[in-house]
Amino acid sequence: MADVQGKGIRIEGLRKRYGAGDMAVDALKDVNMRVAAGEVVGLIGPSGSGKSTLLKCLGAIIEPTAGRMILGDEVIYDNAWTIPDLRALRRDKIGFIFQAPYLIPFLDVTDNVALLPMLAGRSNAESRHSALELLEALDVAHRARAMPSQLSGGEQQRVSIARALVNRPPVVLADEPTAPLDSKRALAVIRILNQMAQQYQTAIIVVTHDEKIIPTFKRIYHIRDGKTDEEAGEGAGFESEPGVLVQ
Repeated sequence: MADVQGKGIRIEGLRKRYGAGDMAVDALKDVNMRVAAGEVVGLIGPSGSGKSTLLKCLGAIIEPTAGRMILGDEVIYDNAWTIPDLRALRRDKIGFIFQAPYLIPFLDVTDNVALLPMLAGRSNAESRHSALELLEALDVAHRARAMPSQLSGGEQQRVSIARALVNRPPVVLADEPTAPLDSKRALAVIRILNQMAQQYQTAIIVVTHDEKIIPTFKRIYHIRDGKTDEEAGEGAGFESEPGVLVQ
């Protein structure tokens, strides 16, 4: 695997404690992860193992208790946030893909994708150009002026992937992105994520319970009782395979 120094994301000794004293609960006890630019890894574990808490910490939604997080070549957390504007961090440096697309119903496809760069201060023309480039890469540019309600489920998923990548974030967090899909479409989504990770040199972490896609990962992190263990996966290598896009 490529060296992640200065690339992707690294998490070192991350902890999260809720409450204090006798009521304290350690949701994360010692989380260590490294994901290179251009890599897709799986994060799996049983309910209550700490997956959701870890995802919220990585997404700068909640504050960890201790540890370090390095995003790209920047330390963003070192026993405290080192970034003054967490909203800008989430907008510019972290992409999110959810189980449901959560597209804005009154904006067309292009504006759904272009909204984030616009909020980051880029011009409307530049933002729409970036959006259309990604929509083209994801084979959904022909739906650029459609409203979300006019899209199929697969098309909505591809638009949500474009939205997550449009600001070229160093990391994308995908939370159960294939849960509602059948095997063919689930594997197509993972193929797309691998292709996009390589093309845009983004580190992608996929949180999943989906047994259909677990064999596709080259590396997997198991989280149990708030701690992570790394193992090699079967690695389908979808980044090098042409495949049907999810419809």
